[in-house]
Amino acid sequence: MSEADYQLAPAGTVQPPASQAATNVRWLLGDLVGQVPGVVEAVVVSADGLLLADSEQGRQAEQLSAIVSALTSLAGGLARAIEFGGVKQTMVTMDEGHLVVMAISDGSCLGVHAGLGCDLGVLAYQMSLLVERAGHALTPQVRSELHRSMALR
Repeated sequence: MSEADYQLAPAGTVQPPASQAATNVRWLLGDLVGQVPGVVEAVVVSADGLLLADSEQGRQAEQLSAIVSALTSLAGGLARAIEFGGVKQTMVTMDEGHLVVMAISDGSCLGVHAGLGCDLGVLAYQMSLLVERAGHALTPQVRSELHRSMALR
């Protein structure tokens, strides 16, 4: 790779260009937010709780990823305790909205914060499509790349 192939990242650091797979994961999140009315923010969180990608709404991605990680851990503990197998989806409904979390095949998960008026059927369908597409893209190399790029922001 030549010097021209690298992008200038925040604080004057140099970062290699994003792979197509990493770009696709970010694009899928942005597309989810754009396609489903009422979605406030979406994140992909690794199995160990690290923020891998967000929908770039910029409000609360770090906080949302920590909550998604904790909720995923709690739901997994419940599933093990009652011996019901793996957790596929977790949903919390509050006075003003929903938090929906879906497992991705590699142990990571997709978390979506949506307003109360969001159509949950449409949201679940779109999330399922994203999980299917992202599951193939989230190789260990891509997860590492996504995590590094989030740390540089």
